[in-house]
Amino acid sequence: MSYFTDLALQYIDGEWRAGGGSWDIIDFNPYNEEKLASITVATVDEVDQAYRAAEKAQRAWAETNPYVRRAVFERAVRLIEDREAEITEAIIAELGGTRTKAGFELHLAKEFLREAMALALRPEGRILPSPIDGKENRLYQVPVGVVGVISPFNFPFFLSIKSVAPALALGNGVVLKPHQNTPILGGTLIAKIFEDAGLPPGLLNVVVTDIAEIGDALLVHPVPKVISFTGSDRVGRHVATVCASHFKHAILELGGNSALIVLDDADVDYAVDAAVFSRFVHQGQVCMAANRVLVDRSVQQEFTEKFVAKVKTLRTGDPADPATHVGPLINSSQADAVTTIVEQTVAAGATALLRGATEGNIVAPTVLTDLPTDAPVLAQEIFGPVALLIPFDGEEEAVRIANDTPYGLSGAIHTGDIERGVRMARRIHTGMIHINDGTVHDEPIVPFGGEKHSGVGRLNGEATVEAFTTHKWVSIQHGRSGFPF
Repeated sequence: MSYFTDLALQYIDGEWRAGGGSWDIIDFNPYNEEKLASITVATVDEVDQAYRAAEKAQRAWAETNPYVRRAVFERAVRLIEDREAEITEAIIAELGGTRTKAGFELHLAKEFLREAMALALRPEGRILPSPIDGKENRLYQVPVGVVGVISPFNFPFFLSIKSVAPALALGNGVVLKPHQNTPILGGTLIAKIFEDAGLPPGLLNVVVTDIAEIGDALLVHPVPKVISFTGSDRVGRHVATVCASHFKHAILELGGNSALIVLDDADVDYAVDAAVFSRFVHQGQVCMAANRVLVDRSVQQEFTEKFVAKVKTLRTGDPADPATHVGPLINSSQADAVTTIVEQTVAAGATALLRGATEGNIVAPTVLTDLPTDAPVLAQEIFGPVALLIPFDGEEEAVRIANDTPYGLSGAIHTGDIERGVRMARRIHTGMIHINDGTVHDEPIVPFGGEKHSGVGRLNGEATVEAFTTHKWVSIQHGRSGFPF
Protein backbone atom coordinates (compact mmCIF):
# COMPACT_ATOMS: atom_id res chain seq x y z
CA MET A 1 0.00 0.00 0.00
CA SER A 2 1.01 3.63 -0.40
CA TYR A 3 1.08 5.11 3.09
CA PHE A 4 0.80 8.70 1.87
CA THR A 5 -2.19 7.93 -0.34
CA ASP A 6 -4.11 5.25 1.52
CA LEU A 7 -3.61 6.61 5.05
CA ALA A 8 -4.29 10.31 4.38
CA LEU A 9 -7.56 10.09 6.33
CA GLN A 10 -9.01 10.30 9.81
CA TYR A 11 -9.40 7.06 11.79
CA ILE A 12 -12.45 7.26 14.06
CA ASP A 13 -14.40 4.40 15.62
CA GLY A 14 -12.69 1.85 13.39
CA GLU A 15 -13.54 3.72 10.17
CA TRP A 16 -11.22 5.42 7.69
CA ARG A 17 -12.86 8.61 6.53
CA ALA A 18 -12.21 12.14 5.36
CA GLY A 19 -12.24 14.93 7.87
CA GLY A 20 -15.18 17.28 7.98
CA GLY A 21 -13.19 20.52 8.02
CA SER A 22 -13.06 23.12 5.26
CA TRP A 23 -9.29 23.05 4.69
CA ASP A 24 -6.44 20.60 4.33
CA ILE A 25 -3.18 19.89 6.10
CA ILE A 26 -0.50 19.39 3.45
CA ASP A 27 2.22 16.87 4.26
CA PHE A 28 5.54 17.78 2.60
CA ASN A 29 8.86 15.99 2.17
CA PRO A 30 11.23 18.37 4.01
CA TYR A 31 14.18 17.55 1.74
CA ASN A 32 12.73 18.18 -1.72
CA GLU A 33 9.45 19.82 -0.59
CA GLU A 34 7.44 17.35 -2.64
CA LYS A 35 3.80 17.08 -1.61
CA LEU A 36 3.26 13.70 0.07
CA ALA A 37 -0.36 13.91 1.17
CA SER A 38 -3.34 16.18 1.67
CA ILE A 39 -5.57 15.52 4.68
CA THR A 40 -8.81 17.37 5.37
CA VAL A 41 -8.74 18.39 9.02
CA ALA A 42 -10.91 16.87 11.72
CA THR A 43 -13.47 19.15 13.35
CA VAL A 44 -14.47 19.64 16.98
CA ASP A 45 -17.42 17.32 16.35
CA GLU A 46 -15.07 14.62 15.06
CA VAL A 47 -12.84 15.00 18.12
CA ASP A 48 -15.97 14.40 20.18
CA GLN A 49 -16.83 11.32 18.10
CA ALA A 50 -13.31 9.97 18.59
CA TYR A 51 -13.41 10.39 22.35
CA ARG A 52 -16.92 8.91 22.61
CA ALA A 53 -15.84 5.91 20.53
CA ALA A 54 -12.84 5.34 22.78
CA GLU A 55 -15.00 5.67 25.88
CA LYS A 56 -17.51 3.13 24.60
CA ALA A 57 -14.93 0.58 23.40
CA GLN A 58 -12.79 0.90 26.53
CA ARG A 59 -15.36 -0.65 28.85
CA ALA A 60 -15.17 -4.08 27.24
CA TRP A 61 -11.42 -3.77 26.61
CA ALA A 62 -10.74 -3.19 30.30
CA GLU A 63 -12.53 -6.47 31.08
CA THR A 64 -10.66 -8.38 28.37
CA ASN A 65 -8.23 -11.02 29.59
CA PRO A 66 -4.80 -9.31 29.73
CA TYR A 67 -3.26 -12.25 27.89
CA VAL A 68 -5.62 -11.52 25.00
CA ARG A 69 -4.63 -7.84 25.10
CA ARG A 70 -0.98 -8.83 25.10
CA ALA A 71 -1.39 -10.79 21.86
CA VAL A 72 -2.30 -7.58 19.99
CA PHE A 73 1.10 -6.09 20.77
CA GLU A 74 2.89 -9.29 19.82
CA ARG A 75 1.27 -9.09 16.41
CA ALA A 76 2.05 -5.36 16.12
CA VAL A 77 5.77 -6.04 16.60
CA ARG A 78 5.69 -8.70 13.89
CA LEU A 79 3.89 -6.33 11.52
CA ILE A 80 6.54 -3.64 12.02
CA GLU A 81 9.27 -6.19 11.40
CA ASP A 82 7.54 -7.33 8.21
CA ARG A 83 7.07 -3.72 7.00
CA GLU A 84 10.37 -2.30 8.23
CA ALA A 85 11.67 -1.44 4.75
CA GLU A 86 8.51 0.48 3.85
CA ILE A 87 8.39 2.30 7.19
CA THR A 88 12.05 3.27 6.81
CA GLU A 89 11.30 4.90 3.46
CA ALA A 90 8.34 6.72 5.01
CA ILE A 91 10.55 8.09 7.83
CA ILE A 92 13.03 9.36 5.25
CA ALA A 93 10.29 10.97 3.18
CA GLU A 94 8.10 12.54 5.89
CA LEU A 95 10.69 13.43 8.55
CA GLY A 96 13.83 13.92 6.49
CA GLY A 97 15.37 11.31 8.76
CA THR A 98 18.54 9.56 7.67
CA ARG A 99 18.65 5.78 7.35
CA THR A 100 20.58 5.61 10.61
CA LYS A 101 17.92 7.65 12.36
CA ALA A 102 15.15 5.51 10.88
CA GLY A 103 16.80 2.35 12.20
CA PHE A 104 17.19 3.93 15.64
CA GLU A 105 13.53 4.98 15.75
CA LEU A 106 12.23 1.60 14.60
CA HIS A 107 14.38 -0.21 17.15
CA LEU A 108 12.96 1.93 19.96
CA ALA A 109 9.39 1.48 18.72
CA LYS A 110 9.70 -2.31 18.75
CA GLU A 111 11.35 -2.35 22.18
CA PHE A 112 8.56 -0.25 23.68
CA LEU A 113 5.91 -2.43 22.08
CA ARG A 114 7.57 -5.45 23.66
CA GLU A 115 7.43 -3.67 27.02
CA ALA A 116 3.72 -3.01 26.39
CA MET A 117 3.25 -6.79 26.23
CA ALA A 118 4.58 -7.02 29.76
CA LEU A 119 2.57 -4.01 30.93
CA ALA A 120 -0.65 -5.77 29.99
CA LEU A 121 0.07 -8.19 32.85
CA ARG A 122 1.61 -5.66 35.26
CA PRO A 123 -1.28 -4.11 37.26
CA GLU A 124 -1.76 -5.96 40.52
CA GLY A 125 -4.26 -5.65 43.36
CA ARG A 126 -3.21 -5.44 46.99
CA ILE A 127 -4.75 -6.25 50.34
CA LEU A 128 -3.84 -3.68 52.97
CA PRO A 129 -4.18 -3.99 56.76
CA SER A 130 -6.72 -1.96 58.71
CA PRO A 131 -6.77 -0.67 62.31
CA ILE A 132 -10.47 -1.68 62.41
CA ASP A 133 -11.24 -5.23 63.46
CA GLY A 134 -12.85 -7.32 60.77
CA LYS A 135 -12.12 -4.88 57.94
CA GLU A 136 -10.47 -6.01 54.71
CA ASN A 137 -8.98 -3.33 52.44
CA ARG A 138 -8.60 -4.21 48.78
CA LEU A 139 -6.71 -1.84 46.50
CA TYR A 140 -7.37 -2.33 42.80
CA GLN A 141 -5.24 -0.82 40.04
CA VAL A 142 -7.55 0.07 37.17
CA PRO A 143 -7.32 1.91 33.84
CA VAL A 144 -7.97 5.65 33.94
CA GLY A 145 -10.43 5.20 31.04
CA VAL A 146 -9.39 7.27 28.00
CA VAL A 147 -6.04 8.92 27.33
CA GLY A 148 -5.43 11.79 24.91
CA VAL A 149 -2.02 11.67 23.23
CA ILE A 150 -0.40 14.61 21.41
CA SER A 151 2.87 13.66 19.71
CA PRO A 152 5.74 15.68 18.16
CA PHE A 153 7.38 15.68 14.72
CA ASN A 154 10.93 14.61 15.51
CA PHE A 155 10.43 10.94 16.47
CA PRO A 156 6.72 10.66 15.71
CA PHE A 157 6.44 6.91 15.13
CA PHE A 158 8.28 6.03 18.33
CA LEU A 159 6.98 8.81 20.56
CA SER A 160 3.36 8.16 19.59
CA ILE A 161 3.79 4.44 20.30
CA LYS A 162 5.53 5.25 23.59
CA SER A 163 2.24 6.58 25.02
CA VAL A 164 -0.34 4.83 22.84
CA ALA A 165 0.89 1.25 23.34
CA PRO A 166 1.12 1.22 27.16
CA ALA A 167 -2.14 3.13 27.54
CA LEU A 168 -3.88 0.47 25.45
CA ALA A 169 -2.04 -2.40 27.11
CA LEU A 170 -3.23 -1.22 30.52
CA GLY A 171 -6.87 -1.30 29.41
CA ASN A 172 -7.49 2.26 28.25
CA GLY A 173 -8.90 3.76 25.08
CA VAL A 174 -6.83 6.38 23.21
CA VAL A 175 -7.33 9.39 20.98
CA LEU A 176 -4.10 10.37 19.22
CA LYS A 177 -3.36 13.70 17.54
CA PRO A 178 -0.10 13.62 15.60
CA HIS A 179 1.91 16.72 14.71
CA GLN A 180 0.76 18.45 11.53
CA ASN A 181 4.16 17.87 9.88
CA THR A 182 4.06 14.11 10.51
CA PRO A 183 0.44 12.96 10.30
CA ILE A 184 1.24 9.57 8.75
CA LEU A 185 4.23 8.34 10.80
CA GLY A 186 2.90 9.90 13.99
CA GLY A 187 -0.71 8.92 13.54
CA THR A 188 -2.48 7.01 10.82
CA LEU A 189 0.27 4.45 10.17
CA ILE A 190 0.12 3.51 13.85
CA ALA A 191 -3.65 3.14 13.59
CA LYS A 192 -3.21 0.87 10.56
CA ILE A 193 -0.69 -1.33 12.36
CA PHE A 194 -2.96 -1.78 15.36
CA GLU A 195 -5.99 -2.35 13.14
CA ASP A 196 -4.11 -5.10 11.30
CA ALA A 197 -2.90 -6.50 14.64
CA GLY A 198 -6.51 -7.07 15.71
CA LEU A 199 -7.15 -4.18 18.10
CA PRO A 200 -10.93 -3.86 18.50
CA PRO A 201 -12.50 -0.90 16.66
CA GLY A 202 -12.92 2.34 18.57
CA LEU A 203 -10.12 1.80 21.06
CA LEU A 204 -7.56 3.81 19.10
CA ASN A 205 -8.67 6.87 17.18
CA VAL A 206 -6.46 9.25 15.20
CA VAL A 207 -7.54 12.83 14.49
CA VAL A 208 -5.37 14.83 12.12
CA THR A 209 -6.16 18.46 12.82
CA ASP A 210 -4.85 21.79 14.05
CA ILE A 211 -5.52 24.17 16.91
CA ALA A 212 -6.77 26.68 14.33
CA GLU A 213 -9.67 24.28 13.70
CA ILE A 214 -10.37 22.75 17.11
CA GLY A 215 -8.84 25.12 19.68
CA ASP A 216 -8.46 23.29 23.00
CA ALA A 217 -11.10 20.65 22.23
CA LEU A 218 -8.64 17.78 22.73
CA LEU A 219 -7.80 19.06 26.21
CA VAL A 220 -11.14 20.24 27.58
CA HIS A 221 -13.29 17.35 26.37
CA PRO A 222 -14.89 15.63 29.39
CA VAL A 223 -13.95 12.06 28.42
CA PRO A 224 -10.12 11.89 28.70
CA LYS A 225 -8.73 11.68 32.21
CA VAL A 226 -5.05 11.92 31.21
CA ILE A 227 -3.32 13.95 28.49
CA SER A 228 0.13 12.80 27.39
CA PHE A 229 1.89 15.63 25.56
CA THR A 230 5.34 15.70 23.99
CA GLY A 231 6.56 19.00 22.56
CA SER A 232 7.85 22.43 23.45
CA ASP A 233 7.76 23.90 26.94
CA ARG A 234 5.80 26.87 25.61
CA VAL A 235 2.92 24.70 24.44
CA GLY A 236 3.40 22.37 27.40
CA ARG A 237 2.72 25.24 29.79
CA HIS A 238 -0.61 25.87 28.07
CA VAL A 239 -1.51 22.17 28.12
CA ALA A 240 -0.71 21.98 31.83
CA THR A 241 -2.80 25.06 32.61
CA VAL A 242 -5.84 23.87 30.68
CA CYS A 243 -5.62 20.34 32.09
CA ALA A 244 -5.34 21.60 35.66
CA SER A 245 -8.39 23.82 35.23
CA HIS A 246 -10.38 20.77 34.03
CA PHE A 247 -9.06 18.38 36.71
CA LYS A 248 -7.09 16.27 34.26
CA HIS A 249 -3.69 14.73 34.82
CA ALA A 250 -1.03 15.93 32.34
CA ILE A 251 2.12 13.98 31.50
CA LEU A 252 4.49 16.47 29.88
CA GLU A 253 7.67 15.48 28.02
CA LEU A 254 9.14 18.83 27.00
CA GLY A 255 12.34 20.41 25.69
CA GLY A 256 15.89 20.36 26.92
CA ASN A 257 19.17 22.22 26.95
CA SER A 258 21.44 19.35 27.85
CA ALA A 259 25.10 19.70 28.79
CA LEU A 260 27.73 17.12 27.86
CA ILE A 261 30.64 17.71 30.24
CA VAL A 262 34.22 16.71 29.46
CA LEU A 263 36.38 16.61 32.61
CA ASP A 264 40.17 16.88 32.73
CA ASP A 265 40.64 13.10 33.03
CA ALA A 266 38.29 12.15 30.18
CA ASP A 267 39.13 9.98 27.18
CA VAL A 268 39.10 12.90 24.74
CA ASP A 269 38.71 10.88 21.54
CA TYR A 270 35.76 8.97 22.98
CA ALA A 271 34.21 12.17 24.37
CA VAL A 272 34.44 13.74 20.91
CA ASP A 273 32.57 10.81 19.36
CA ALA A 274 29.86 10.97 22.03
CA ALA A 275 29.49 14.75 21.72
CA VAL A 276 29.24 14.77 17.91
CA PHE A 277 26.54 12.10 17.94
CA SER A 278 24.69 13.73 20.86
CA ARG A 279 24.58 17.10 19.12
CA PHE A 280 23.98 16.20 15.47
CA VAL A 281 21.80 13.06 15.50
CA HIS A 282 18.66 13.80 13.45
CA GLN A 283 19.99 17.28 12.68
CA GLY A 284 19.88 18.16 16.38
CA GLN A 285 16.07 17.88 16.45
CA VAL A 286 16.13 15.81 19.63
CA CYS A 287 15.02 17.06 23.06
CA MET A 288 17.94 15.21 24.68
CA ALA A 289 20.56 16.57 22.25
CA ALA A 290 23.72 18.04 23.75
CA ASN A 291 23.02 21.73 23.14
CA ARG A 292 26.04 22.70 25.22
CA VAL A 293 29.41 20.94 25.25
CA LEU A 294 31.33 21.93 28.39
CA VAL A 295 35.08 21.26 28.29
CA ASP A 296 37.70 21.61 31.03
CA ARG A 297 40.31 24.18 29.96
CA SER A 298 43.11 21.66 30.46
CA VAL A 299 41.81 19.62 27.50
CA GLN A 300 40.00 22.41 25.66
CA GLN A 301 42.43 22.81 22.78
CA GLU A 302 42.77 19.08 22.08
CA PHE A 303 39.03 18.47 22.34
CA THR A 304 38.11 21.48 20.20
CA GLU A 305 40.48 20.57 17.38
CA LYS A 306 39.28 16.97 17.27
CA PHE A 307 35.61 17.94 17.64
CA VAL A 308 35.68 20.43 14.77
CA ALA A 309 37.65 17.99 12.60
CA LYS A 310 35.05 15.27 13.15
CA VAL A 311 32.12 17.59 12.54
CA LYS A 312 33.71 18.57 9.20
CA THR A 313 33.46 14.91 8.12
CA LEU A 314 29.67 14.84 8.55
CA ARG A 315 27.92 14.65 5.19
CA THR A 316 24.82 16.76 4.65
CA GLY A 317 22.19 16.26 1.99
CA ASP A 318 19.66 13.72 0.81
CA PRO A 319 18.53 11.60 3.79
CA ALA A 320 17.84 8.70 1.42
CA ASP A 321 21.58 8.44 0.73
CA PRO A 322 23.06 5.95 3.24
CA ALA A 323 26.19 8.12 3.48
CA THR A 324 24.25 11.17 4.74
CA HIS A 325 24.68 12.10 8.40
CA VAL A 326 22.71 15.38 8.47
CA GLY A 327 19.51 15.77 6.49
CA PRO A 328 16.94 18.58 6.38
CA LEU A 329 15.17 20.27 9.26
CA ILE A 330 11.45 19.58 9.36
CA ASN A 331 10.37 22.77 7.56
CA SER A 332 11.49 26.18 6.33
CA SER A 333 10.37 27.94 9.52
CA GLN A 334 12.67 25.76 11.60
CA ALA A 335 15.56 26.22 9.15
CA ASP A 336 15.08 30.00 9.24
CA ALA A 337 14.89 30.03 13.04
CA VAL A 338 18.13 28.09 13.46
CA THR A 339 19.91 30.26 10.88
CA THR A 340 18.75 33.39 12.70
CA ILE A 341 20.00 32.07 16.05
CA VAL A 342 23.47 31.54 14.55
CA GLU A 343 23.53 35.00 12.94
CA GLN A 344 22.46 36.74 16.14
CA THR A 345 24.90 34.82 18.32
CA VAL A 346 27.85 35.58 16.04
CA ALA A 347 26.82 39.22 15.83
CA ALA A 348 26.82 39.33 19.66
CA GLY A 349 30.48 38.25 19.76
CA ALA A 350 30.65 34.46 19.47
CA THR A 351 33.33 32.84 17.33
CA ALA A 352 32.24 30.46 14.57
CA LEU A 353 34.82 27.66 14.40
CA LEU A 354 32.63 26.14 11.71
CA ARG A 355 29.69 27.86 10.09
CA GLY A 356 27.37 25.81 7.96
CA ALA A 357 25.40 27.25 5.09
CA THR A 358 21.63 27.02 4.76
CA GLU A 359 20.23 25.65 1.51
CA GLY A 360 16.50 25.07 1.51
CA ASN A 361 15.75 23.15 4.71
CA ILE A 362 19.30 21.81 4.97
CA VAL A 363 21.32 23.62 7.63
CA ALA A 364 24.90 22.39 7.68
CA PRO A 365 26.60 21.94 11.07
CA THR A 366 27.84 25.00 12.94
CA VAL A 367 30.24 25.09 15.91
CA LEU A 368 30.33 28.22 18.08
CA THR A 369 32.61 29.19 20.97
CA ASP A 370 33.67 32.31 22.90
CA LEU A 371 30.02 32.95 23.69
CA PRO A 372 29.20 36.00 25.81
CA THR A 373 28.01 34.87 29.24
CA ASP A 374 24.68 36.62 28.68
CA ALA A 375 24.08 35.15 25.22
CA PRO A 376 20.40 34.10 24.99
CA VAL A 377 21.38 30.94 23.11
CA LEU A 378 23.00 29.53 26.27
CA ALA A 379 19.63 29.26 28.02
CA GLN A 380 17.46 28.04 25.15
CA GLU A 381 16.89 24.85 23.22
CA ILE A 382 18.34 24.87 19.70
CA PHE A 383 16.41 22.38 17.62
CA GLY A 384 19.07 22.23 14.92
CA PRO A 385 22.70 21.30 14.12
CA VAL A 386 24.46 23.97 16.17
CA ALA A 387 27.03 23.07 18.84
CA LEU A 388 28.14 25.43 21.60
CA LEU A 389 31.62 24.78 23.04
CA ILE A 390 31.98 26.26 26.53
CA PRO A 391 35.21 26.07 28.58
CA PHE A 392 35.25 25.76 32.37
CA ASP A 393 37.76 25.69 35.21
CA GLY A 394 37.09 22.76 37.54
CA GLU A 395 34.02 20.85 38.65
CA GLU A 396 32.34 23.66 40.56
CA GLU A 397 32.16 25.90 37.52
CA ALA A 398 31.01 23.00 35.33
CA VAL A 399 28.11 22.25 37.70
CA ARG A 400 27.17 25.93 37.86
CA ILE A 401 27.11 26.28 34.06
CA ALA A 402 25.24 23.01 33.56
CA ASN A 403 22.54 24.13 36.01
CA ASP A 404 22.28 27.65 34.55
CA THR A 405 19.27 26.89 32.35
CA PRO A 406 15.52 26.68 32.84
CA TYR A 407 15.63 23.12 31.47
CA GLY A 408 16.67 19.84 33.08
CA LEU A 409 16.14 16.85 30.82
CA SER A 410 19.32 14.92 30.03
CA GLY A 411 23.10 15.25 30.17
CA ALA A 412 26.40 13.39 30.15
CA ILE A 413 29.74 13.48 32.00
CA HIS A 414 32.99 12.10 30.64
CA THR A 415 35.65 11.18 33.16
CA GLY A 416 38.23 8.52 33.95
CA ASP A 417 36.83 8.19 37.47
CA ILE A 418 33.32 6.71 37.44
CA GLU A 419 32.45 7.65 41.03
CA ARG A 420 33.67 11.18 40.46
CA GLY A 421 31.22 11.36 37.58
CA VAL A 422 28.40 9.98 39.70
CA ARG A 423 29.04 12.49 42.50
CA MET A 424 28.95 15.31 39.97
CA ALA A 425 25.87 13.93 38.23
CA ARG A 426 23.91 14.02 41.47
CA ARG A 427 24.53 17.78 41.72
CA ILE A 428 23.15 18.58 38.29
CA HIS A 429 19.42 19.37 38.23
CA THR A 430 18.28 17.11 35.45
CA GLY A 431 16.02 14.10 35.17
CA MET A 432 18.63 11.91 33.47
CA ILE A 433 22.40 11.96 33.14
CA HIS A 434 24.83 9.44 31.66
CA ILE A 435 28.43 8.75 32.63
CA ASN A 436 30.85 8.20 29.74
CA ASP A 437 28.13 8.08 27.11
CA GLY A 438 25.97 10.32 24.96
CA THR A 439 22.99 12.36 26.09
CA VAL A 440 20.39 10.64 23.87
CA HIS A 441 18.96 7.54 25.54
CA ASP A 442 15.57 5.99 26.24
CA GLU A 443 14.97 2.52 27.66
CA PRO A 444 11.58 0.82 28.18
CA ILE A 445 11.78 0.14 31.92
CA VAL A 446 13.79 3.15 33.14
CA PRO A 447 11.75 6.22 34.20
CA PHE A 448 12.11 8.94 31.56
CA GLY A 449 11.41 12.61 32.17
CA GLY A 450 12.82 15.96 33.14
CA GLU A 451 12.98 18.60 35.83
CA LYS A 452 12.19 22.32 35.70
CA HIS A 453 10.81 23.35 32.28
CA SER A 454 11.64 19.96 30.79
CA GLY A 455 8.44 18.36 31.92
CA VAL A 456 6.13 16.96 34.56
CA GLY A 457 5.83 13.28 35.35
CA ARG A 458 7.64 10.23 34.03
CA LEU A 459 7.02 7.45 31.54
CA ASN A 460 8.48 3.94 31.03
CA GLY A 461 8.08 0.85 33.19
CA GLU A 462 6.36 1.36 36.53
CA ALA A 463 6.13 5.09 35.87
CA THR A 464 3.93 4.37 32.86
CA VAL A 465 1.68 2.14 34.96
CA GLU A 466 1.25 4.99 37.44
CA ALA A 467 0.57 7.46 34.61
CA PHE A 468 -2.17 5.47 32.87
CA THR A 469 -3.89 3.71 35.78
CA THR A 470 -5.54 4.80 39.00
CA HIS A 471 -6.23 3.15 42.35
CA LYS A 472 -9.61 2.09 43.63
CA TRP A 473 -10.10 1.25 47.31
CA VAL A 474 -12.78 -1.33 48.11
CA SER A 475 -13.20 -2.15 51.78
CA ILE A 476 -15.17 -5.04 53.24
CA GLN A 477 -16.42 -5.09 56.80
CA HIS A 478 -16.63 -8.69 58.00
CA GLY A 479 -19.18 -8.73 60.80
CA ARG A 480 -20.89 -5.62 62.01
CA SER A 481 -19.30 -2.21 62.39
CA GLY A 482 -20.08 0.04 65.32
CA PHE A 483 -21.28 3.62 64.78
CA PRO A 484 -21.30 6.49 67.29
CA PHE A 485 -24.94 7.37 66.57
